[in-house]
Amino acid sequence: MIRDWMSSSWKMLITRGVLAILFGVVAIAWPIGTAVALALLWGIWALVDGISSLSQAFTPEGREGRTWLIVMGIVAVLAGLFAITSPGVTAVVLTWFLGIWLIVRAGFEVFGAFSSSREAPRWLLLVSAALSLVLGILFVANPGASVVTIAAVLGVLAIIWGVTFVVTGIMVHRELPSTGEDKLATA
Repeated sequence: MIRDWMSSSWKMLITRGVLAILFGVVAIAWPIGTAVALALLWGIWALVDGISSLSQAFTPEGREGRTWLIVMGIVAVLAGLFAITSPGVTAVVLTWFLGIWLIVRAGFEVFGAFSSSREAPRWLLLVSAALSLVLGILFVANPGASVVTIAAVLGVLAIIWGVTFVVTGIMVHRELPSTGEDKLATA
């Protein structure tokens, strides 16, 4: 039983790796298309999330937070519909929001670096705050170029993960004890 699982596991690792590499190449070759596709997927997710919030609001279990669920459901449905109908604009807007979030995060990291209850080293929090601030300013200053860069970086990361999966799959396959079928296949 374990051998059967391991023998199919290496195949899935290699398959996942190849798919990740292909996605990475596509994301790097067409970063705008990738950003638009990701915004479209986010829009579908937001629409489904909004519909589920609205349906939950009208169940007996949803009575206590009904108003909140309705408001959040309506916002999510509207955001989802906007993202589906205008994914390019959504990608830029989401990048802009990401920039604002990074700037706010930088402020909290600086505050955390000088708080008395900090657990991480002060210098590490300050470096993290500086990186968050720089990225946030870059994203807010030019969200269009930033969304393309994010898609390209995502592509590079996907290729790295893909190569990791392929190499791991090959290593798992090599560690399996060979059977008569393996010997016949290599002969």
